[in-house]
Amino acid sequence: MTRKPRVERDSMGKIQVPADALYGAQTQRAVDNFPVSGLSMPRPFIRALGLIKASAARVNRDLGLLAADISKAVASAAQEVADGAHDAHFPIDVFQTGSGTSSNMNANEVIARLAKEGAGAPVHPNDHVNMCQSSNDVIPTAIHLSATLEICERLLPALGHLADTLSAKALDLKSVVKTGRTHLMDAMPVRLDQEIGGWASQIREGVSRIEDSLERLRALPIGGTAVGTGINADENFGARMAADLSDTTGIAFKTSPDRFAAMSAQDAAVEMSGQLRTLAVSLMKIANDLRWMNSGPLAGLSEIQLPALQPGSSIMPGKVNPVIPEAVAMACAQVMGNDVCISVAGQSGNFQLNVMLPVIAHNLLQSIFILSNSATLLADKAIAGFKINEQRIAEVLDHNPILVTALNAVIGYERGAAIAKKAYAEGRAIIEVAKEETDLEEKDLERLLNPEALTHGGIKK
Repeated sequence: MTRKPRVERDSMGKIQVPADALYGAQTQRAVDNFPVSGLSMPRPFIRALGLIKASAARVNRDLGLLAADISKAVASAAQEVADGAHDAHFPIDVFQTGSGTSSNMNANEVIARLAKEGAGAPVHPNDHVNMCQSSNDVIPTAIHLSATLEICERLLPALGHLADTLSAKALDLKSVVKTGRTHLMDAMPVRLDQEIGGWASQIREGVSRIEDSLERLRALPIGGTAVGTGINADENFGARMAADLSDTTGIAFKTSPDRFAAMSAQDAAVEMSGQLRTLAVSLMKIANDLRWMNSGPLAGLSEIQLPALQPGSSIMPGKVNPVIPEAVAMACAQVMGNDVCISVAGQSGNFQLNVMLPVIAHNLLQSIFILSNSATLLADKAIAGFKINEQRIAEVLDHNPILVTALNAVIGYERGAAIAKKAYAEGRAIIEVAKEETDLEEKDLERLLNPEALTHGGIKK
């Protein structure tokens, strides 16, 4: 049988709470008030709340504000929350009070209940766990902390792996020359290492942008409490919190240079979301290039064969689709949508507080998570294992009429255009038509129209 709910009390009165719930009255009110999406706050955010509360307990002890036994019990309970031992007791919907007060109190209540058992003495959610804090500085701090940790621990390693995989593939294929394309139409030749190397550069430049924005994201508004003035907090609390969190995580956090800005706005989160959107644009470009290159196998470009991972159709036997690039492209579209939401939410800083903090946290962390996974999938299940169709690439390259561009400096644009049109119309190699239409010797044409040499640029004399 289901245990009878227990009765909890807060400043608004009594309320029934599930008997086995670690949380209390304020969390239950939020659960009742916000049945919106069924989406609870993400694991990295709960981790950040636990780390903040554990750090606060230690700092308040060192400042002489919290008894050592209470501090130890709170810090231990908060670490359990950070480690994910009690995620089931964080049920509040993402779409809640805009300050995230409900989630902050959820953490305070769970940690207080756990700490009471550890300390063998009363532990109050507000007076002890929330000491020197307000939801208004804790939640913005949790956004910065959780996003920074996820980027450093998950996203940057995944992007490094993708960039390295692309560079290795480029090196393997440096001798392969293919038809370049502009406007999806045949253009001058390029080498596969140039094409794939361009993708690797996109990823590495994305990493540089993200690392630059981390400088702002590592600045924490903790210590500003209610409106940025630091009311009810020791004047050294914020700086000591940043130092303690740095020691705990191994990442150099610092206090925000202006807590009024950091609490009333979410510019650092908006900036980082913009960098993630740019990365998503890069990944979608790479994913779509792979799809085009893989298209066919008969009626498409058929330059490469992506690894066959699963049947591609419920009705067409033997069909295999480029599922990894498709999944990555969808993830990128989601990140772009998340960025729009974060941009709108970032505008909702009314006077001293932004009031769309939970949805900023959710979308930012989701973008980091799915980009990390997408980068790994693209590297391991698409880039590393694709094979090239050398015969197909060579056939298309030999009959590419745009090669005549290399003769512009010798015969002029107009004559080159006429040769290209004739070669295309007759389905002949450009060098054959050029022999007929110019007085250039065959050895000179072979030198001027050598596809590999053309990938190095410059006028061939």
